[in-house]
Amino acid sequence: MSWSTDDIPDLAGRRAVITGVTGGLGFHTALELGRAGAALTVTARNPSKADDTVARLRAELPDLDVEVLALDLADLADARRAGAELVRRHDQIDVLVNNAGIMIPPYSTTADGFELQIGTNHIGHFAWTAELWPVLRRSGARIVSVSSVAHTTVRGIDLRTLAAEGPPRRYKRWRSYGESKLANLVFALELDRRAKASGLATVSVAAHPGLSSTNLQKTGVAMGNPLAGSAFHQVSRVVAQSAAHGAWPLLRAATDPTFEGGEYIGPASLGGLRGRPRPARYSRTARDEQLGDALWEASEQAVGATFDV
Repeated sequence: MSWSTDDIPDLAGRRAVITGVTGGLGFHTALELGRAGAALTVTARNPSKADDTVARLRAELPDLDVEVLALDLADLADARRAGAELVRRHDQIDVLVNNAGIMIPPYSTTADGFELQIGTNHIGHFAWTAELWPVLRRSGARIVSVSSVAHTTVRGIDLRTLAAEGPPRRYKRWRSYGESKLANLVFALELDRRAKASGLATVSVAAHPGLSSTNLQKTGVAMGNPLAGSAFHQVSRVVAQSAAHGAWPLLRAATDPTFEGGEYIGPASLGGLRGRPRPARYSRTARDEQLGDALWEASEQAVGATFDV
């Protein structure tokens, strides 16, 4: 039987935290979790965009319990600040959806000197999740790492990108994006292994939206070529599914109680590009336990803190 948002269980009394809510996937994930009764904490870099998003959410759900938390994942100090602030605000987090990300920008670095894509998509989320970990662990939370079909376009992760000085290689935006999305998957699986080994109730799962029509593709491609970005966006609007449908795998991963950790959810049709959400396959590289352990160690060194599960 095909999954739909009608299958989301009652979430009254639970708190869901979603990063990157001003984009299409984040907005629709927040909307449906709120519709199911969850109290929401949503994060954004841009306060005015966050206010607009909250207004849109409340237009659909006037009684929604929602708060905004400023978060810049490209700045480790800000990721730690935001995490610590959230821990002070709440002693329970039931769902964490690490959705925020950037896609194929020209070469740039984070506030801490990391290449922008690996720094934002993986390192920032690693530091943020580590800061939230005491509450996530105590709550038996479900943690969703959002990846991409692009993770299959790379054969591994150059762990030198997790050093502030970066690797001595030419920057290729698609390769770096693929590595950052592979890192999201490797992290999700390694967190699952460590949580299970420690006998914890915390659940780590992963999801990808397939090919969804969002501003991420348009703005990402447009950073290098505005005409190409606009053209890509127009094509994706025809071929791709909507952002609302792209959020389905994230929502199922966040709420389906049959998933007990280690699953990867994506669209069922057209090679994972669109359709109803179902379990997807990790690449062999994503399942590499040695890579998982090495990535975890390199990530701890990058953020300068221990993430002790």
